[in-house]
Amino acid sequence: MTTAATGYIAKFKVWRGDTEGGALEDFEVEVNEGEVVLDIIHRLQATQAPDLAVRWNCKAGKCGSCSAEINGRPRLLCMTRMSVFTREETITVTPLRAFPIVRDLVTNVGFNYQKAREVPSFVPPQDLGPGEYRMMQEDVNRSQEFRKCIECFLCQDTCHVVRDHEDNKEAFAGPRFLMRVAELDMHPLDDAAEQGLDRKATAQEEHGLGYCNITKCCSEVCPEGIKITDNALIPLKERAVDRKYDPLVWLGNKIMRRGQDT
Repeated sequence: MTTAATGYIAKFKVWRGDTEGGALEDFEVEVNEGEVVLDIIHRLQATQAPDLAVRWNCKAGKCGSCSAEINGRPRLLCMTRMSVFTREETITVTPLRAFPIVRDLVTNVGFNYQKAREVPSFVPPQDLGPGEYRMMQEDVNRSQEFRKCIECFLCQDTCHVVRDHEDNKEAFAGPRFLMRVAELDMHPLDDAAEQGLDRKATAQEEHGLGYCNITKCCSEVCPEGIKITDNALIPLKERAVDRKYDPLVWLGNKIMRRGQDT
């Protein structure tokens, strides 16, 4: 095999298989300057493994489709440059471990869409019409950070609560959707509480906030650099604990409920 003047031959191990099982397959493939791992996967499809299944779309780090694990770390194939590896090392590409295999590098991430549907949406204030919403810039910035999420589900994949304990999935929404709950709970225009929806209570009781032990692994793999743990999960935990255990908050809630009953 010949390469360009700036190219070299890299060793790859790529997982091949389906729901019945599979194994790592060895490849030697050309690498050229400036390429990312997705380029190499495409070259494998073009030259050696035309039936290799991989999910991708934008190749610009904005659609989240090409999530996989590279040398055991959840990454986007299109945002992982070949230059971060030495020419001598063997690069292993495997599917997301937390989700069921479909084929090769493609997994069934339907779990995440199920959890998304379980989070009640934004509740608009009843006394404001379209075009009347006003927010402080600080509140806009806070929500904007969380809305950078491209739903690559790398945080869901690396979270050991989901990754290592299949039986937790029913009760635990995972960092991506707890972040969504936190965003809505902090939103100054969300009218959920006034309409009987306590987002802090549902985070704890329905979405499994207590399962999170804030290891920050979700933040470490986020390609958008969202501080999921520090800016969403920890503040949400603090508000949930205040709601349940702070004596002043407890007393205030009792007084408010008594006033509503009279």
